[in-house]
Amino acid sequence: MNKIEHIGIAVQNLETSNLLFEKLLGVPHYKIEEVASEGVRTSFFRAGPNKIELLETTSENGPIAKFLAKKGEGVHHIAFAVDDIVAEIDRLKSEGFLVLNDEPKKGADNKLVAFLHPKTSNGVLVELCQEIEE
Repeated sequence: MNKIEHIGIAVQNLETSNLLFEKLLGVPHYKIEEVASEGVRTSFFRAGPNKIELLETTSENGPIAKFLAKKGEGVHHIAFAVDDIVAEIDRLKSEGFLVLNDEPKKGADNKLVAFLHPKTSNGVLVELCQEIEE
């Protein structure tokens, strides 16, 4: 793993939260994107070398809707940048982590992504991210 790629924060309302984080970080969001396969709309902010991803559900049965119903707004996941997501999935499986995706899938912000189940990472949902080469 190279670095923390971003921190994902589940929010009830993307527009309201965009205004809040613009004030907090002193910069506007640089991208809004929908990931239909995950039932989510995302908004990204840069703060120095770091990124924040706000996540709003677009599906009442999606993972963000379930998270919000159970825990409310707040930190949803920590994402780590990796060079080879397939090799990293294999490595983590061999170390005993439960990987939720056997194969990486297309995520937001031009990334291939996979997730580790929080029960194998001290209650933290971990996302692996690899930049898609175009």
